[in-house]
Amino acid sequence: MDNLSYWRPQQREKLWDMLESGKHVWDLVIVGGGVTGAGILREAVRYGLKALLVEKRDFAWGASSKSSKMVHGGLRYLASGQLSLTRHSVRERQRLLEEAPGLVEPLNFLMGHYRGEFPPGFIFQRVLDVYDRMAGARNHEAFRPEQAAYLAPGINAEGLRSLSRFGDAVTDDARLVLKILRQGVAEGGVAVNYCGAREVVRVNGRLHGVVLHDAIADRNCEVRARVVVNATGAWSDQLRMQEGVGAQIRPLRGSHLVLPQWRLPVAYAVSGFHPDDKRPVFAFPWEGVTVVGTTDLDHTQDMEQDVSISAAEMDYLMRGVNHMFPSLGLQPEEIMCTYSGIRPVVSSGAADPSKEKREHSIWNDNGLISVAGGKLTTFRLIALDVLQEAARYLDGVAFNASDARVFANGAPPYSQECGVSASVYRRLCGRYGSAGASMLEKDKERLRPITGTNLLWGEIDHALQNESVVHLDDLMLRRTRLGLLAPNGAEAMLEEIGRRCQRYLGWSEAVWRDEANRYRNLFQRHFGVPGVTIINNDAAQAQRKTEETGA
Repeated sequence: MDNLSYWRPQQREKLWDMLESGKHVWDLVIVGGGVTGAGILREAVRYGLKALLVEKRDFAWGASSKSSKMVHGGLRYLASGQLSLTRHSVRERQRLLEEAPGLVEPLNFLMGHYRGEFPPGFIFQRVLDVYDRMAGARNHEAFRPEQAAYLAPGINAEGLRSLSRFGDAVTDDARLVLKILRQGVAEGGVAVNYCGAREVVRVNGRLHGVVLHDAIADRNCEVRARVVVNATGAWSDQLRMQEGVGAQIRPLRGSHLVLPQWRLPVAYAVSGFHPDDKRPVFAFPWEGVTVVGTTDLDHTQDMEQDVSISAAEMDYLMRGVNHMFPSLGLQPEEIMCTYSGIRPVVSSGAADPSKEKREHSIWNDNGLISVAGGKLTTFRLIALDVLQEAARYLDGVAFNASDARVFANGAPPYSQECGVSASVYRRLCGRYGSAGASMLEKDKERLRPITGTNLLWGEIDHALQNESVVHLDDLMLRRTRLGLLAPNGAEAMLEEIGRRCQRYLGWSEAVWRDEANRYRNLFQRHFGVPGVTIINNDAAQAQRKTEETGA
């Protein structure tokens, strides 16, 4: 059976029956469906390992859908002397740009150099020389202050001495995770969402397997495993503490604002320093909106709840962006939505969260291998390090770190006959591979754009039919980013989306109403703007106030 078929509607029961049967002894059970877990699954099947990935919520539910969207080469780490991390990041960025055009795309950064601020332009240009040498191509230049108005209209001109442009990359992080997962599943892996790991099972002290919990049907089963990999990010300590190991993770919250592009029209990712604490702040174009980020502070809220921006963080980011673009006069009421993620940083005890190192760490607790830290860009290298450690328990597995492609070639060349522009075709194939091309061969109604976004209705249909959508927020916030890109969480599109959910998922009218209300509550509480009603839902507002009071 094609393992991708388990992601289709009404196939979950067959998947659970297979797990419950106990017929399989898995070489690897990977706990965690973010970019790290997805990367491990993809690399594991390359070596012929029987690999199962479980995620107790949805794929990319955590930081892997709530990052700053950057596939960057680690310029910040170069400035702090972390040369190895920068070198690896630059090379992996270039690999992803080559392998996933349409999903990972070049993005130019623009940084202003102001009187009295470090670094001055001439020093920063020397740093960029080193950065580009690592990438193997020059991709930076300097500009005079009088050119600023053309490069970034509205940018703060007071005290501006020069500007620097340099190249990096941007992605849709949740779609990147789905693309990696799909590649791993297509080559023999199994991945299931809303299925968590309750506990590791040992027999006479040796790892024997793991107890899984199906969050949808509220049932358990035990599966056999030779190795269990704990790739749960900011939640990594939870499984390790069952083994009697102390906490290692420092959860750091990073929050972002999403604004209409017409209110903050940037063609570059414009970077500057916050007037309060000199931390980096940036505004960049993404999927037809403008994103402003980010904060970096200890997350002390309930780790079992979806994370939310605080009023203080929102004010901080608004001060930062209005300092960079003082003439625009941006107001909180103009924010479309917000999002926050928890970075799984390995604690060193640094007083300042921003001073913590961002490299990944691996721990081996007698067959329970845990990994945390690292960056979105370097998921492949992290996966290879984990598998190197796992190989100690996998007799007969020939493991040599591979430099093969992450993603298979599959999409045919563009033709005008497909009915969309070359840029739309590139985007679809980047996100969905050969499925993006076949999407265009079906009902031409699927080519209809979703108003105000760069999405097609065919993407909604594809996700519902092929990508393990369990709840409405899976579709709105991760399979597509429609909830972030359309006003009011895409409230105006919900009626049409409801018809499609009922058609493809078999939801009754009552189930649809429950899912729509669940989504509205979640969006207002965790993607809304403190003090501003985005979706008029009294229950969501009341819940948000309760959480903020107790935070």
